Amino acid sequence: MIKAWIAADYLRLNPDPDRARLDQLRIMIRDSNNAAAHEIFPLIGEDQSIRRLISICKLTDSSPYRTYWSNTAVSARDTARMAACLGSGKAAGPKWTSWLLTEMRNVRGFGNFGIREALPPAVAAQTAIKNGWVYREADGNWHVACLAVGSGWTLGVLARYPGHLGVTHGADICTSVAAQLMR
Repeated sequence: MIKAWIAADYLRLNPDPDRARLDQLRIMIRDSNNAAAHEIFPLIGEDQSIRRLISICKLTDSSPYRTYWSNTAVSARDTARMAACLGSGKAAGPKWTSWLLTEMRNVRGFGNFGIREALPPAVAAQTAIKNGWVYREADGNWHVACLAVGSGWTLGVLARYPGHLGVTHGADICTSVAAQLMR
């Protein structure tokens, strides 16, 4: 999920990227490519980028984790705030917001789960998402995060649960929360 911010921060700071960098940002968003995130994160200052996320998006319950983007601590309400920040243009700036949201609407592969699955097809097609998932051996839990930016709304769902339940359990939680809100 933090990859959406990494892309936004990079584009705001570097408004004229070359084609190769744009392609790298694209696969980072669409395919949740970790190698791209690992390469770009140092270019935007690592934890300084997360400090900008907190400041620009007015997050209150979040903190960076040294030099590793994946361990950024973000609450569910800050996830919704980050989604609003991405959608409003504050994150990527006016030149790149539309591009970023389009890439988030085109998330594909395993990362295409959660909130959108609960939405009517026409709404789902216009909803930008970015999901995150990681199994942490330290606590034996899956950590799954779902972020969505719709027309006039945002949603953040976070789940942490025993590892034996598998990653799809978290994806189902994100879908279930969105479905309950749609009723």
